[in-house]
Amino acid sequence: QVQLAESGGGSAQAGGSLKLSCVVSGYTYRTICMGWFRQNSGKEREKVATIDTIGATTYADSVKGRFTISKDGAKNTLYLEMNSLKPEDTAMYYCATTMGPKSGIVCKTMDASRFAYWGQGTQVTVSA
Repeated sequence: QVQLAESGGGSAQAGGSLKLSCVVSGYTYRTICMGWFRQNSGKEREKVATIDTIGATTYADSVKGRFTISKDGAKNTLYLEMNSLKPEDTAMYYCATTMGPKSGIVCKTMDASRFAYWGQGTQVTVSA
């Protein structure tokens, strides 16, 4: 059973930084896409960043140049380093993963509906 557990959320001031972590366990496929999404209450889930099996990354325009997604295979951990935070980055952040031969395409499209497994989320709040 695939499980994801996020940590690292919290509060920061605008211009500050936070780093999120997500431990993934229980997957067996060699090809995998992992990603971060965010959502505010009453709004649709928004893509943030993805990383595929070989480490290729894709970012939403809203976070390009400020956020960095990475992973540590030995620790089965996904990271999201967030710099130059803005109040509009405030949201619940979720890590997600999907596996199999089409996972590379899912990573490029960042289509949340194609991600099979989700964490519980970690709250990020940025004050002006």
